[in-house]
This record gives sequence, structure tokens and C-alpha cells, in this order.
Amino acid sequence: MRIGELSERTGTSRRLLRYYEEQGLIISTRSPNGYRNYDEDLVDRVMQIRGLLDAGLPTRIIRQILPCLNKPRIIHFPDATPEMIATLTLERDRMTQRIACLIRNRDAVSEYLDTVVGTSAPAPETSGVR
Repeated sequence: MRIGELSERTGTSRRLLRYYEEQGLIISTRSPNGYRNYDEDLVDRVMQIRGLLDAGLPTRIIRQILPCLNKPRIIHFPDATPEMIATLTLERDRMTQRIACLIRNRDAVSEYLDTVVGTSAPAPETSGVR
């Protein structure tokens, strides 16, 4: 597929896809006219990259762990450096904090909605009783 289709299917700008390629996160082949061609499996890969970037991981760490993510739930990286382990530990802890914050915010919004709906919604009529 061409870059436009990959962009559309992943919701990622063409510019970001080119950046991912520069960083060695994805690869493309070139057609004779110079257009980039991407494999179908890169749709999932780009989504993984976006998720890891959104989680706060730098591209240099993502580049190192991407090969480990080819098989879901099986991650083994024998060359993990102490820096990489420390970075991943820090990022995991930051994600946990953000998740806790999101849960608190979700619960607050739910409580607010319950209050608003409970006070502004008309009382349900009972069948046939007036």
C-alpha cells in the first residue's frame, strides 16, 4: 500500500510515517517511480508505535523493543541495558499513574452524570396509575 492509504488506515499523518521510517521504526520499499510501498502488517505496527509514543516512550527505546512485540504476550529481550530497564520501569509507573488519574476522572464524570440525570430526568410513569 502507498503512504496515503497507510496514513488513512492508521490516522497517522504522512509526515509522521516518514519520520517513523527515518527513525527505523517502519520500513518501506520503493517502486520504480520512487513512491513508498508499505506491507499490510505495518498497519498494526504503526498503531503499536503510536500507542508507545502516547505512553511516553522515546523512539530510541521503541526501536529496541519493537522486535519483541512481533508475538503478542511473548516478550524477551536478552540485550536489555540497565538504561532501557530503568526507562521502561519509569514509563510503566507513569502509565500506571495516568491510568489511576483517568479512572478518577471517569468516576467523577459518572457521578456528575448520575446526579444530573437523576435530578433533571422526569420521574418514570407507572403503568396506568395516575
